[in-house]
Amino acid sequence: MPTFKGALIGCGFFAVNQMHGWGDAGNVEIVAICDRDPERLKIVGDQFCVARRYQDAEAMFADGGFDFVDIATTVSSHRALVELAARHKIPMICQKPFAPTLDDAKAMVRSAQDAGVPLMIHENFRWQTPILAVKAALDSGEIGEAFWGRVSFRSGFDVFSGQPYLAKGKRFIIEDLGIHSLDIARYLFGDASRMTARTRRINPAIAGEDVATMLLDHDNGVTSVVDVSYASKLPEEPFPETFVEIDGTEGTLRLGKDYSFTVHGRSGTKVSTVAPNLLPWASRPWHNIQESVALIQKHWIERLALAQAPDTSGDDNLKTFALVEAAYLSAETGKTVDLADLLG
Repeated sequence: MPTFKGALIGCGFFAVNQMHGWGDAGNVEIVAICDRDPERLKIVGDQFCVARRYQDAEAMFADGGFDFVDIATTVSSHRALVELAARHKIPMICQKPFAPTLDDAKAMVRSAQDAGVPLMIHENFRWQTPILAVKAALDSGEIGEAFWGRVSFRSGFDVFSGQPYLAKGKRFIIEDLGIHSLDIARYLFGDASRMTARTRRINPAIAGEDVATMLLDHDNGVTSVVDVSYASKLPEEPFPETFVEIDGTEGTLRLGKDYSFTVHGRSGTKVSTVAPNLLPWASRPWHNIQESVALIQKHWIERLALAQAPDTSGDDNLKTFALVEAAYLSAETGKTVDLADLLG
C-alpha cells in the first residue's frame, strides 16, 4: 500500500487521538496541521513533529502537498471546510456531528460528489471492538432473525470538564452522543423509517437536553430503543461503555458492563468478554473510543487506496444525521416523525 500524506484541521480536545491513530496506521504521514489557536498548534505540532503549521486553512490548501484532510473542528465550521476541500479536490474526513443542519449536510455531500472526491464522517462508535463483536454474532444467525433491540449509553460522567462548550449549546446529548448510538442502531438493525423521541434536561447548569429516549421503526421490521443519558447516577460508573440487547427468533444477545458478552442461541449459551485493546498511547476508560479511532482511520486509508467509498461515507451518514433531526423534531412536537419527509 502506498504512503498517504494527510493534513489535520483542528488541534483541540479530540484531535490528539486522531494524530496517534494516524501514527499507528503505518503508511500515513501527517505533513500539515491547522488551528486558529497558536498555542494548540504548537502543542500538537511539537508532540507529533509536524513542521508545517497554519492558522488559516485557505493558506494550507494553497500550499498543498497532501492526499487527504482530516477535519476535526467544531460543527459550525464543517460546511465551509468541506467545501474548501472539495474545491481543491482533496479527499476528506469530517468529524461528527456532520453539520449544523440536514440541509448543510446534504450540500456538503453534493460538493464532494461534484468534485469527485470521497467524504467520510468520523463516526467511530460502530468501530468499537465490542460493537464489532455484536455485529458479527448477529450476522452469524446464531440468534435467528432479530426483531427487537436496545442501544443504551447511560452515565453520570462529567463530560463538560474536557469539553466545556457542550454545556452551552441548545442541543446537547442527541447531537453529541445520541448520534453515535443512533448510528450503531442503523449499523446493527438497518435503516429506520420512523422515529419517536422524548428528551429531558436534568442538569440545570447546561442549556441543552442531557437525557433522551428514542423509539425506531426499522425498514426490516425490527423495533429498537436508543436511550442516552449524562444524568444517571449509578453505583458503578460505566463510562464510556455502550450496552446492547437484541432479541431474535432463536435466542438473545447481551453486551453488558465491563464488556461482558452473552449469546444464547441455536448452539446454547456462550459467555465471553469482548474488551477493547489498550493501545500504547491510550488510557482507561477512554481506550474503547481511542481504539475505534485507530480502526476507522485504518478503514479510511484502505478504502482510499482501493478508490472505494468508506462505510461511513457522507451519503450514508445523511441517514444517521436525519435520525438526529427526527429525534429533535419528535421531542419538540410530541409526534412520530417519518424519515422520508426529512430525506426527501
